Amino acid sequence: MRSPRRQPVVGAATRTGAPAPPGWMRWLPVFYVAAVLILEPITPVDWPVSFLLVALPLVTAFAHGPYAVAGATVFAVGMEAVLAGTPCCAGRPVGYLWDRHYVADYVCTALVGALGTILAAHRIRRERTLADVRFVAEIAQRVLLRPLPQRIGNLRLESLYLSAAAEARIGGDLYEAVPTAFGVRLLIGDVRGKGLLAVETAAALLGAFREAAHDEPDLAALALRMERSMTRRAEHLGGSEIGERFVTAIFAEIPADGRVIRVVNCGHPPPLLIRADDVLELDNGCSGPPLNLGVLLPDPHHVDSYPFEPGEQLLLYTDGVTETRDASGTFYPLAQRLRSFGPLPPHELLERLHHDLLEYSGDNLQDDTAALAACLVADDWIRAVDEPHTS
Repeated sequence: MRSPRRQPVVGAATRTGAPAPPGWMRWLPVFYVAAVLILEPITPVDWPVSFLLVALPLVTAFAHGPYAVAGATVFAVGMEAVLAGTPCCAGRPVGYLWDRHYVADYVCTALVGALGTILAAHRIRRERTLADVRFVAEIAQRVLLRPLPQRIGNLRLESLYLSAAAEARIGGDLYEAVPTAFGVRLLIGDVRGKGLLAVETAAALLGAFREAAHDEPDLAALALRMERSMTRRAEHLGGSEIGERFVTAIFAEIPADGRVIRVVNCGHPPPLLIRADDVLELDNGCSGPPLNLGVLLPDPHHVDSYPFEPGEQLLLYTDGVTETRDASGTFYPLAQRLRSFGPLPPHELLERLHHDLLEYSGDNLQDDTAALAACLVADDWIRAVDEPHTS
């Protein structure tokens, strides 16, 4: 998968340390001192603006370390003394240098500087801890949503994951593609809820799918096996909300010879079939209930088949896409926007979708978003890629 702006899932995970503060914050102490020096000559002599330098250590502590704060404290005390007792700079006699008001100013600045140094050291430790947590979370995300191969047989694959929060690294949206003897089997799902419980449930479902996809010859039987797995997990967790621990999911199967898509929908937004001249919603109104709610129906899982020709593309997505809102509260019209994109290969399609979602929402995504695109390519195209060129 490519690296989207908000939430890159794959790629080398490296420990980056504490995040650097923005440039304006690093320069804030300089701007603060400049403002004091501008105010000093234009205010009356009996208005000692230099007292404002008491806050300089705390201003420095926002973006700098304890040594910088200590240096800013020394500088602030020295500058207060210069402004207090230099006739050429402040128009005050030298005797003001040891006036009790100015001495109290020096003492207060030193105390605030000590406090700012402690706060800066604490902030640095917290930022490093947060960086370590993010690093571990990125590793966990790579294990949970491992990189998909760009090609399996005659399928070109691409995936996308965006977190609603820039600080987040993992969530309850999931996807997977597994080559099996029955064809390539795809999964996309959305775990109800947030937090660690949702992540654990997503990991359990992915693990079960990666095993069962090779064993179950029928796609409905595969969905039923996932149903039982999620039910056992909900019962194992216990509590009074077992019936509310569910996962919406799509199971799709594309045989090795292509030409057809088999889909089992478990309460999930219907997939889209992207053709050169249209975008079709694959929904015949027979969607089953989410996983762990299948006991509500006698025959919860139904397989639907649709034609799938070379050049066509299947798009699976979570409701974070279609529930994205603009400034007026209007939901994102996915099919309509895809028609406006025109024919695009999987990578460019998801890149375009990614940027369009951010633009539509004003860079304010409210929910995690996952998408999986699979494009069927012709056999002669595969041979042209695989066979070495001869002169």
